[in-house]
Amino acid sequence: MAQFDMPRAELERYAPEIDEPDDFDDFWARTVAGARAAGDALPGGGVPRLERVDTGLTQVTVDDVTFPGFGGHPVKAWLTRPAHATGPLPAVVQYQGYNGGRGLPHEHLGFAAAGYAHLMMDTRGQGSGWGGGGATPDPVGAGPTVPGYMTRGIEDAHDHFYRRVFTDGVRAVDAVRVIDGIDPERVAVTGVSQGGGITIAVAGLLGDVAAAMPDVPFLCHYRRAVQISDAMPYGEITRYLHVHRAPEAEERTWRTFSYLDGVSFARRAHAPALFSTALMDDVCPPSTVYAARNAWGTGSGSAATEPPRIDVYPYNGHEGGEGYRFARHLEFLREHLRQSPHG
Repeated sequence: MAQFDMPRAELERYAPEIDEPDDFDDFWARTVAGARAAGDALPGGGVPRLERVDTGLTQVTVDDVTFPGFGGHPVKAWLTRPAHATGPLPAVVQYQGYNGGRGLPHEHLGFAAAGYAHLMMDTRGQGSGWGGGGATPDPVGAGPTVPGYMTRGIEDAHDHFYRRVFTDGVRAVDAVRVIDGIDPERVAVTGVSQGGGITIAVAGLLGDVAAAMPDVPFLCHYRRAVQISDAMPYGEITRYLHVHRAPEAEERTWRTFSYLDGVSFARRAHAPALFSTALMDDVCPPSTVYAARNAWGTGSGSAATEPPRIDVYPYNGHEGGEGYRFARHLEFLREHLRQSPHG
């Protein structure tokens, strides 16, 4: 794949106007409030349930976590912590890529080895496409769809799959903040591809995460992605509209995605942010990533605490920086999570 998108100089200043519904903030405020209320109504008030797992590992502890997500539905996660840590720990909440699950506990040791509590959230309804699997069902149905997740509930944003997933992402942060031994004011969010898109949404919906690290993020600037790339998963949208050809179907589709676009969430985010993109990435084209990065903290009342950073890999596709990202993440976290606001 060649460098097919805009020249880098144009990417740096790319700030497209996207469709954003007037009730965007109200839609999401009601969604998150409803999820929290549903969790509070559960036995035990929706407090996350932790079950210690015997992994055979001696330098970390692992808990199998269940917390209430969208609709109070149970969502699974692994919580991994340094075994001999003292004092409240900073935490990293991580979201998984498309059709991956939380996997196996021993696959997620890096952040705990660096001294952080690490919550790896399962993605509802996914986890059977690659990796070590998932354990969280999605109990909500949908209308006619293309195989995959992009068009699940496409006829109405209230029913869309990513309304539930983004809400789960918020509730994962809510959950980790009430676990003993974790500093609720030092929680960062991160993820690759779909996980990067969830990271952006959560940072926009929660105004107080300490840092955000979205890598080659998916779920941003949907129209642009569909226009310049036929790669999956954005290709699921193209396939759906290829079949549902009536103008009202197209209008309804873009109306739904206007509530789910990472660019809109980015406008509302203001945490320190470290993005990454790859200039040969046809899965999440660089212009869609830059659209979110350049919108970061530009919304009314959402001034970023510092300009969002971005690492660029000119000769890579959707794999982006891969293993090189971890060192960059640790450097960024040391800068932004090194000390509690309380001293």
